Amino acid sequence: MVDPTDEIARQARQGSVAAIIQLLNEQLASSGVRTRAIRENGVLQMLCEAESVEQIEQTTLVPRIREILETIRPSNIRRVKINCRIVREQQSLWLEEISRDPENHRLWFEEITLTRRNPFKRLATDLRERNSKTVKPSQLKPSSPFARDRRQLRRGMLGGVLLSGALLFAGWAAYKALAPKQGDQTQATKPESSANLSPNQQTVSVGNQTNSPNVSGDPFAAAVRLAEQASVDGKKAQTRAQWLEIANRWQQASDLMGQLPETDRRYQTALNRKSVYRKNSESALRQLQKRRS
Repeated sequence: MVDPTDEIARQARQGSVAAIIQLLNEQLASSGVRTRAIRENGVLQMLCEAESVEQIEQTTLVPRIREILETIRPSNIRRVKINCRIVREQQSLWLEEISRDPENHRLWFEEITLTRRNPFKRLATDLRERNSKTVKPSQLKPSSPFARDRRQLRRGMLGGVLLSGALLFAGWAAYKALAPKQGDQTQATKPESSANLSPNQQTVSVGNQTNSPNVSGDPFAAAVRLAEQASVDGKKAQTRAQWLEIANRWQQASDLMGQLPETDRRYQTALNRKSVYRKNSESALRQLQKRRS
């Protein structure tokens, strides 16, 4: 059986916003700080709330959040915008309020950029996670020649994977060093960068590659499918890991609804469902918090 704590940490490293917030809230609980977050246009938008200004002092809180996030090292998240305010009643549309009237809805904000994760360390972490899902030591049978052979074979395969990864990385580095002009010409023929794309297009291109569904067609239909699955699973969820997965699905469904262009005839319906799905995600997170308590 997988430890729920390990499962949450694994999902946080894969870029799950719900899992990242769960870990942040656990580590900041002693400071009286509560966090919420959504991903928008490739940036992790965070809201930090506390009862007093002293608890969310910028010079203290920002380094603490940076330290936690760089320990997690979530995939596909480098830019983080931290918004802070005194705690108030639950409001699902906090980002829209801050964007519309920042002077009255936050005390301060700061955007940080996380350091890139070493690819070799990331590969080693992924391999450790796979090995941790094997049978517990107490359930293993006494060692035999066949078991030793299997262990040696696994070690050989692991060494081969690491060596192949190192060779691929070295080859890529050599290619980049020897062919800079070719790279410049390729970029010159493609003037349209992600900065020139619309917000909806950027959301699709930088979405959560691990947890988000492969949307090659209609994001509205994909969001509906995710929401239906989350609704069904919510009726039988028992563990923290199950509630975390449900929260992820509701959040992904909300993000997909936000990808519909204004020219789509279902745009107003998508806006409404985006808000509803986000509320459902926060409700699932509260269920997860109850299980922890």
